[in-house]
Amino acid sequence: MISSKALIDQTGISRATLNNYIQLGILPKPVVQSFSADADVGGARVLGYFPDDSLERVQAVQILKSQGLSMVQVAERLNQTDALLEVQEMRQEFVGSASPDKSFAKTGNMRTGNPGSSMPEALGNLSLSLDTLTHPAYMLNYNFELTWLNEAARKEVFGFVAPPSKSAERNLLSLLSRPEVCLGIEEQRALVGLLLQLASARISYESLAKLVEKSDPELLPLLDSVALGKMVANSETGSPFLNTQASTQADKEKPINEVEFFHKDSQGKFVCYRVFAVYFREGILVVHSPGQEGGDNLLNFLSRRDQVIQSLLNKRLPVMTQLAVLVADLQNSSRICSELPPDEYFALINQIWGTMSPILRKYTGTHGKHSSDGMIYYFFPQVEGNYLFNAVACAEELKMAMRKISAEWQLKKNWFTELYLNIGLHEGQEWLGSFQSANHVEFAVLGNTINQATRLSEFAKHGGIWATKDLISKLSPDERSRVEFGVLKKSQENGDRFVNSSYSQIDSLADLKQDIYEKLREISQLAVTEVKRISTTRLY
Repeated sequence: MISSKALIDQTGISRATLNNYIQLGILPKPVVQSFSADADVGGARVLGYFPDDSLERVQAVQILKSQGLSMVQVAERLNQTDALLEVQEMRQEFVGSASPDKSFAKTGNMRTGNPGSSMPEALGNLSLSLDTLTHPAYMLNYNFELTWLNEAARKEVFGFVAPPSKSAERNLLSLLSRPEVCLGIEEQRALVGLLLQLASARISYESLAKLVEKSDPELLPLLDSVALGKMVANSETGSPFLNTQASTQADKEKPINEVEFFHKDSQGKFVCYRVFAVYFREGILVVHSPGQEGGDNLLNFLSRRDQVIQSLLNKRLPVMTQLAVLVADLQNSSRICSELPPDEYFALINQIWGTMSPILRKYTGTHGKHSSDGMIYYFFPQVEGNYLFNAVACAEELKMAMRKISAEWQLKKNWFTELYLNIGLHEGQEWLGSFQSANHVEFAVLGNTINQATRLSEFAKHGGIWATKDLISKLSPDERSRVEFGVLKKSQENGDRFVNSSYSQIDSLADLKQDIYEKLREISQLAVTEVKRISTTRLY
């Protein structure tokens, strides 16, 4: 171990630079240790200590910087180097531990590596892509729904002609048992066990149990076996089985898992596969690689997470899915733009987006697109929590965050302008796909759900949240009881009165004969309500 003081003295970097290296992940957080008062450390009582190779690591940073690399590029280069070295060590432990006559799966954290190559050669071996990948590969979201697969996976793993168009019908827990899937009962259960094992690194047992019970309750004993590490095959039939351990926090932090899996080939013989699972926010990429292959090029490819997920999103299958749509629009944006200098207006919009994005991610919102100073986000069915309630709770938190931004800018500009984010919420079943350019992927939903949510955001005023009756009525009774919603009823005789837990059609709330409401005429019969507040702990 080397102390922070010694590291600074020997490399000549400042303490601020040292802290920057830690924040970028170039150096790990130091281990803080106390020492005796008579130690010669300049009067300090505690010091941070770093691994012994930290001195060489800082020197490597200085060399890379001298080559013109930015600090972000330096950090990426060193992280790639770490991955290669770690895999080399892990592969040495792995070699020899697997034998063709053993029928169980071993898990590990395999990221990338090339045992006999130098670092530049290993980093340069990046020719593999999803287009050139010949191994069976497929992508699952955390509802076990198939979102992408290549031709090899369709033929060699599943056997169906084409995946169903509806997302609910793409759940592999139920899809594998269909007649068009050319797998025997034992192979079905083995593959399901594999997928449950891979998913358990990211999904809790309780959530997995709900998914299994909904898809095929007969698989619950199999899930219990996976969770307990006791999925054992009948030795007389030679069926494969998995030897697993309960998911730990360390497992959840692994970017890539490797599992040894046995699968019958076309001649009915068991073939050993190394199955790699790469975890993303959007789901799990699974790749089956024949066990006899080295797989170094594959590991190099899978370690390039940003490029892999970009490629996967480009290839995502269009799917008919249930979803909630949230459309948010800045009220009077044209007037605000005219009142502010260009740099301040852009600063305001960027602050709004920067503040809202973490909130939307927290509630599992998927970015649709930004339209000028507005935003569209989609909420899809989740393993944990109700996506419909998530959309409503997210809208409430966006509203609270916007109030803080408004107060901050009133103080900053000494003006009386109130900043409002008007929100429309709707749900439905629509086609989800993506529009792609050379370096950008944008999710898009086709159908009336997004159009009606957009019109509803235009109807909202002064930071209001308006939701359709369809969405609110599909909340569970407990969730609905936590949402305060209703409609302000106007009456010349009795005065205006807010009626809780009520709805109204748009044409009863606005005079649609006026030109300013022209766009609302297409949703004139839509039953809606205003969400006032959420009186509960948010679910996400």
